[in-house]
Amino acid sequence: MYNIALFGPPGAGKGTQSRKLIEKYNLAYISTGDILREEIAEGSDLGMQAKSVIETGGLVSDEIIVQIIEKKIKTNTEVNGFLFDGFPRTVVQAYILEGLLLKLNTSLNCMVTLDVPQDTLMERMLDRAKKENRIDDTIDVIENRLKEYKNKTVPVADFYKDKGICYTVDGVGTVDEIFERITNVVEQSLTKTYLNVVLFGPPGSGKGTQGKLLADKYDLVYISTGSLLRREIEKGTKMGLEAKQYMEKGEIVPDEFAIKLIEKQIQTNPDAKGFFFKGFPRTIVQAYILDGLLRKLNSSVSCIFNLDLPTLESIKRLTARSKTEQARYYDMDTDVIIKRLESFQNITTPVLNYYQKRKNIYTIDGIGTEKEVYNRLVEKLELAFKHAR
Repeated sequence: MYNIALFGPPGAGKGTQSRKLIEKYNLAYISTGDILREEIAEGSDLGMQAKSVIETGGLVSDEIIVQIIEKKIKTNTEVNGFLFDGFPRTVVQAYILEGLLLKLNTSLNCMVTLDVPQDTLMERMLDRAKKENRIDDTIDVIENRLKEYKNKTVPVADFYKDKGICYTVDGVGTVDEIFERITNVVEQSLTKTYLNVVLFGPPGSGKGTQGKLLADKYDLVYISTGSLLRREIEKGTKMGLEAKQYMEKGEIVPDEFAIKLIEKQIQTNPDAKGFFFKGFPRTIVQAYILDGLLRKLNSSVSCIFNLDLPTLESIKRLTARSKTEQARYYDMDTDVIIKRLESFQNITTPVLNYYQKRKNIYTIDGIGTEKEVYNRLVEKLELAFKHAR
């Protein structure tokens, strides 16, 4: 999902440019101004509450704005993301938007600021008032709105500058010239969008094999908590020795271990295009942890894949692996194999239900040759990445 906020003073041309952006990137348009005018025209309670504030050039209360935006987001599910025009207008609203997008397991990818001189703004808005007969565009109201913008809304740019996603664009010129400047910025920010994949599947489903192949194909950093822990065990580190006691019994190691290992992988790959997670998260708590880890990058889980494999097939594969050079020490004990499968069913399956609510999860048939399963995954990944970007 890709989300843009178009920022600028009244009269900067946000509405015109927004219409072109939503068509180009298939975004849902969220303009608090337009929505409020619709509410006023309908004579709704929200509209009547907002009318007196708008006519004096003030800002409508955040309580009203939140209700309107939440409704708009929930009723637009077949889009690549959202374009926010006129919101957020205060730092408080910036935090509100963070929370709203967090519900969708997404975030704001970029804020584009249109820079226009004040005399040009006054000229544009007075001309608009004549053409559209807008009662909220008188000289006194315009001056008050520009003052409000300077005092309350400009700090929002600093909020997003600190996050590294605020871009300033010259807002003077023809519509097409300005649009080209904006799309150049948007395309630039797209290259900074992380693609994060989580691959699920029961023990023996081939997650490791497929995960490495896919991470390599899409140039993503492969993170397998199991592999990282085995490396710690081989090194004989304190973490490795402690983790071995859990893994030999087919149990999940403490979450602190996984957090340290994942954070290290993220920190040592600052130029990563994204991350491919195999074997994590395995619990609901770990799902929340992963959200928190990615949130530090101003990112989120892009898509989730579940390799569907019957329990009997898992047992057959693990038993067969125990007789090869790729055998793991926990493949040798049938009781441990069964315990691991039970753990997946009882503890990890609920995580799949958690992600089902986000509508970015795909179930893949895990039966077949390595190439057949790989091709199925690639087909769905291409689709998922198109929606993610």
